[in-house]
Amino acid sequence: MATLAGVSPGTVSKALNGRGTLRPETRLRVQQAAEQLGFVANAAARSLHSGRTYTVGMITTDSIGRFSIPLMIGAEDALGAGQMSVFLCDARDDPIRERYYVRTLLSRKVDGIIVTGRRTETRAPIGPDLPVPAVYAFTSSSDPQDCSVVPDEADGARRAVKHLLAIGRRRIVHVTGPEHHHSATVRATAAAEALAAEGFEPASMTLYGEWSEAWGRQAAGILLSTGAGIDAVFCGSDQIARGMAEGLREAGRDIPRDVALVGFDNWDVMVQGCRPALTSVDMDLEGIGRTAAELLLAAVNGDPVHGLRALPCRLVPRASTAVPADPGRRT
Repeated sequence: MATLAGVSPGTVSKALNGRGTLRPETRLRVQQAAEQLGFVANAAARSLHSGRTYTVGMITTDSIGRFSIPLMIGAEDALGAGQMSVFLCDARDDPIRERYYVRTLLSRKVDGIIVTGRRTETRAPIGPDLPVPAVYAFTSSSDPQDCSVVPDEADGARRAVKHLLAIGRRRIVHVTGPEHHHSATVRATAAAEALAAEGFEPASMTLYGEWSEAWGRQAAGILLSTGAGIDAVFCGSDQIARGMAEGLREAGRDIPRDVALVGFDNWDVMVQGCRPALTSVDMDLEGIGRTAAELLLAAVNGDPVHGLRALPCRLVPRASTAVPADPGRRT
């Protein structure tokens, strides 16, 4: 194989085992030679030679997979280049179950662990003095020495408000989830600051409730009953936004002519099921998973990164914000 690829046997070993610093064209030439010769790596021999198992554990508290599945897809994209496998463990918000999975993964000699969940707030580390590196994705560790990758939710909220202002909306209100929830408070604070930075105030006080369509419908009734004359609503989740759309439509308000609407999460089931299709903030969960896996690989290879890394969001425009407001219109 070395002769066919025109490299040394040592370079072949590095290319096939994902080690060392090689030029992309060299690594590709070795891989093509391996395919031409029908070479299949022996996983057991590879593990014995390197002292690694080429497996990674992922522990999540997200039972329905709303956040963990996109994160795992992104992680597998990054880990697949190194021919590494992922064990997914659902801890179900149970500390005892989580400790059991940590012990199980360590007994399987995983090379590292990715920790994730369905909330972005800070959590306690999964264990002291772990023998393998751990990276936190979407959620963050309370230990500043740990590596955490999270979405910049404040950035996402600012993008939503700036988009509404850019299409001519001026009487904007924010409707979100529980006031004690980290994501709700971060997004609400950033939305208010983004309005203030452009010289505007919210058209009504922020409404806090549940992360549900039912709350969105209820909030629509509350807003319309105040007579605030809103022309845009930024919702803290797509579920709330879909309920808001239903409530506004039932009250005879056209979206987006009368009221423009923006959600948060870019959850395909919600944004496409909303009428009209919902403009939403995307946290790039796959990108977070991919970055977390890349940082874990770096730590496994002896180059750990510490601290919190917040990745920017992006806004995905759709029909719910497609029509500019009429400056002379009053609702």
